[in-house]
Amino acid sequence: MTSFRNLHDFLDFLDDRGELHRVTAKVDPELEITEISDRIMKRSDGGPALLFENVKGSDYPLAINIFGSQQRTAWALGMEHWDELEQRIDRLIGMALGPPPSGVMGKLGALSEIIKVGRIGPRQVNSGACQEIVKTDDASLSDLPIMKCWPMDGGKYITLPLVFTYDPETGKRNTGMYRLQVFDDKTIGMHWQLHKGGMEHFKKSRQHGQKMEVAVAIGTDPVLTYAASAPLPPEIDEMVFAGFLRGKSVDMVRAKTVDIMVPAEAEFIIEGYVDPTELRIEGPFGDHTGVYSLEDDYPVLHVTAITHRRNPVYASTIVGKPPMEDRFIGGATERLFLPLMRLMIPELVDVHLPYDAVFHNFALVSIRKRYPGHARKVMHAVWGLGQMMFTKFVIVVDENVDVQNMREVLWRVGNNVDPSRDIEIVEGPTDSLDHASAIPNYGGKIGIDATTKLPEEGHDRPWPPDIEMDPTVQDLVSKRWEEYGL
Repeated sequence: MTSFRNLHDFLDFLDDRGELHRVTAKVDPELEITEISDRIMKRSDGGPALLFENVKGSDYPLAINIFGSQQRTAWALGMEHWDELEQRIDRLIGMALGPPPSGVMGKLGALSEIIKVGRIGPRQVNSGACQEIVKTDDASLSDLPIMKCWPMDGGKYITLPLVFTYDPETGKRNTGMYRLQVFDDKTIGMHWQLHKGGMEHFKKSRQHGQKMEVAVAIGTDPVLTYAASAPLPPEIDEMVFAGFLRGKSVDMVRAKTVDIMVPAEAEFIIEGYVDPTELRIEGPFGDHTGVYSLEDDYPVLHVTAITHRRNPVYASTIVGKPPMEDRFIGGATERLFLPLMRLMIPELVDVHLPYDAVFHNFALVSIRKRYPGHARKVMHAVWGLGQMMFTKFVIVVDENVDVQNMREVLWRVGNNVDPSRDIEIVEGPTDSLDHASAIPNYGGKIGIDATTKLPEEGHDRPWPPDIEMDPTVQDLVSKRWEEYGL
């Protein structure tokens, strides 16, 4: 398992493997970097990671598309291959819920995993590279190479931040990834959506009538960056989760002007406070939905300090019409959380969240069907799982269907569905970015049962078998293939 101390380590790792392209030409962070990066990200293989070394108006280089391939995302999460993390979580779940391991080697293996888990909590340190340079009164956001991504954006946006807040009642930490609009050199719009942890902390601070301290980390070990984006249950600390992924604790240091622990190896830290009585218009923003999310009122962060490494690299990304860099982040989340979904839905075989449909809008689900109405039971179970509540279309197929193959899924939907019988329409929460619902944050959802139908489900006719060739003939043709000259 490979882990990286910081973003510099990861970029060096990618450079050694020919996965990093350095752009030495002078580039403009307003629109130009987006157009360059978008063309790279739209390549079928995701293109290389990019390091813009000469950004107009800033002394700092900008890294983008670091997660932009399946292999780079696997490396970022400490894996050599895509499926290793799913297998590792499966082992931990089996250890926690399964029978005790037998034999000396089995017990030693389990003990090793337990020890690793016990050591993954964040570790407080007295100093960190993120504070090699400290700016307070002279702190200015204009020093950073912050991008304006799309023509109609409301301004420049920090797009790959780790935002640290604490619950004012419980003291529990939340680390989230929220877009941040730069209003001026000292203030930032905080895009805390209704269902997110940051907004919950803000509402509680407003109820208590107290200012809310905030810290923003930019450019971290890629595992930390991923953890901030992961749809974790509220009770799981993202920094503990990051420690699990990287196999060791995350070093944290106390910020200079706010009482918040921040990643010691981060490139930049922005410190400040939010006044719970202050809101400001934020947006529009060209979002991962492929359209602009519109203006609305959001909290404002007042910057009290900016600290950074001596030679920092600013980390960024862009979102827009898929495919983009986030397709690989979403794919990793799909694999990572599949074992956890199976805990809640044991009949679940596989799940696929197509990036072309902006991930959670569609969920393709295969199950081991055992009784009438089983597919509908699974639909509602999916809608009850954390951020899966935002899923607008849940398509359920039989266990022999490959949900990673959209062509096969559409074939089953076209053949197996009677719309008058197999469609479930419900209402519930929607993503704050969903513009199609008539009411913000609330709208309709559709479940489609594309499984083989049972007589008890109103299908009394015989169900036809799939067309499949005799295996002996397949084997014969394979052996004689060269004889055919094809």
